[in-house]
Amino acid sequence: MERQICFEFSGAGSDATQAVNGRTPKHVGIAHVFAAARYSMGGVRRLWRETAFQHETLAFVLIIAVFGFAGAPLWGFVGAILLYLLTASIEALNTAVEELADHASPGYSKMAEHAKDLGSFAVFCLLLANAVWAVFVLWTHWAPPLA
Repeated sequence: MERQICFEFSGAGSDATQAVNGRTPKHVGIAHVFAAARYSMGGVRRLWRETAFQHETLAFVLIIAVFGFAGAPLWGFVGAILLYLLTASIEALNTAVEELADHASPGYSKMAEHAKDLGSFAVFCLLLANAVWAVFVLWTHWAPPLA
């Protein structure tokens, strides 16, 4: 089977697309960056419909508010932000796994159940890490030194 690649350029600095094997053209160059950003925003919109993600976002906002009220150090905020972003990314992957499992196995499937349970466990581990981090930051900020 012969592989056909076609490049289309409509002028310098304009959107460029690349069609491979008759599939939908792929964006290249700066057009790829903008397309990727659109896809990412679509992912955020989809993820926002998940109640768990809404709760995780609310918990993050509350943690940041408590840190601000407590006068937590900058490194505490940075750690909380990084953990939230990691939690959001794992929640997105978990949601993707759940949707694929539901699509592939509309009825009951032990394998789909395991896939969903494992994704849920990954999110749980990160939620636990967020809680440990929040307690650690507040403890080190408020607790007297052990000396």
